[in-house]
Amino acid sequence: MDSSITHWRPNIYLFLTSQFLTGITSMIVQYAIIWYLTKETGSATVLSFATILGMLPMVLLSPFVGPLIDRWNKKGLLIVPDIVAALFAIILSISGTFFNAFPLWLIFISLLMRSIAQTFQMPTIQAVIPTMAPEKEITRVNGQLGMVQSANMIIAPALGAMLFAIIPMKFLILLDVLGAAIGIGILLFVKIPSNERIDDALHVLHNTKLGVSQLVKNKGLWYITVIGAAFTLFYMPCASMYPLMTMSYFQGTVGQAGLIEAIYSAGMLVGGTIIGIFGNWKNRMIPVIAAFFIIGITTGFSGLLPGNQYGFLWFVVLNALAGLATPYFNTLLMAMIQQSYPPQQLGRVLGVLNSLLSLTGPLGLIFAGPLADAIGVEMLFVIAGISAIAAGVAAWIIPVVRNYDLQLQARVKKQKL
Repeated sequence: MDSSITHWRPNIYLFLTSQFLTGITSMIVQYAIIWYLTKETGSATVLSFATILGMLPMVLLSPFVGPLIDRWNKKGLLIVPDIVAALFAIILSISGTFFNAFPLWLIFISLLMRSIAQTFQMPTIQAVIPTMAPEKEITRVNGQLGMVQSANMIIAPALGAMLFAIIPMKFLILLDVLGAAIGIGILLFVKIPSNERIDDALHVLHNTKLGVSQLVKNKGLWYITVIGAAFTLFYMPCASMYPLMTMSYFQGTVGQAGLIEAIYSAGMLVGGTIIGIFGNWKNRMIPVIAAFFIIGITTGFSGLLPGNQYGFLWFVVLNALAGLATPYFNTLLMAMIQQSYPPQQLGRVLGVLNSLLSLTGPLGLIFAGPLADAIGVEMLFVIAGISAIAAGVAAWIIPVVRNYDLQLQARVKKQKL
């Protein structure tokens, strides 16, 4: 047996364990903050603004973060964001203790700083995976990472809803500190390959321009990015309204809001498990395109359900199906991107790509609150469903998109000869 295969697996599993532990506590706190805002304000505008703050750093900073990720110590880039999130959790907890309330401005600043930290962390995780596993295992490892993230999203909302009901918010927030401490402790033992030395001086704007150029030259991936950005424009307003959809339109509780998140994530876990076990499709763009249609149909029908508990039961079923389809888009597309560029270029390309995919989200969210108040939160789901189906149609009828993975695999195979 190849010795490289016998040694990389324990290291990957240690890495995934650290991400699970830091991720679950961070997500519990994130859900708790959103549910707190929903319960205290009941405002679609407040929720959309909170989501904008969560996305804005990704849009503004991602193009400039990529070149830094290519050069900086990647283990440090994984550890520092957890420390930053923990520090702001402490600040928020102290505020709740001394003032017996959480000022909106402080919550918004906390969400913004957490998002800035994640803007560095997420592309770093995406960039280190190809350096820690053999190339032929990248799709499966991405599937396993997706399983870890899905497991977090199943456990976090269910556990978070229970804890939200029995633990004061000022103490619940401190879970972020505990998770960061344990996760960082494990990550210290993970071996992450060092960056290849880059002797050129760091010119952030120049490297960002190179990232844009490398993405645009790759016509198939560029068109996929444009389609994904258009989809995000219409889908993100709906995604930000899930708590309000459950608690206002379906007249549900915080527990039911947590249930929806858990069900959706359970579907993602099943989908990620299938990818992790049977992930080597000959053309990975086919399940990616199918995911657009499944998400579109389930999301669109969700907005047509009656606004009562009977409708909520069907909402649960539809979200399980939507969750099942989600990893096919996220995980398979990321595996293709990782195979499209050498590791020393991947950070800057991912930075530009993540920024472009996120750019349209805040634009849609600007109108989400007023639009939801005017036409009803459920109609945002109908609009999102139609946009997802349109994105699937566009991806299918453009040959360079539909056949992107076939061309990529042929190129990778040729390079090995």
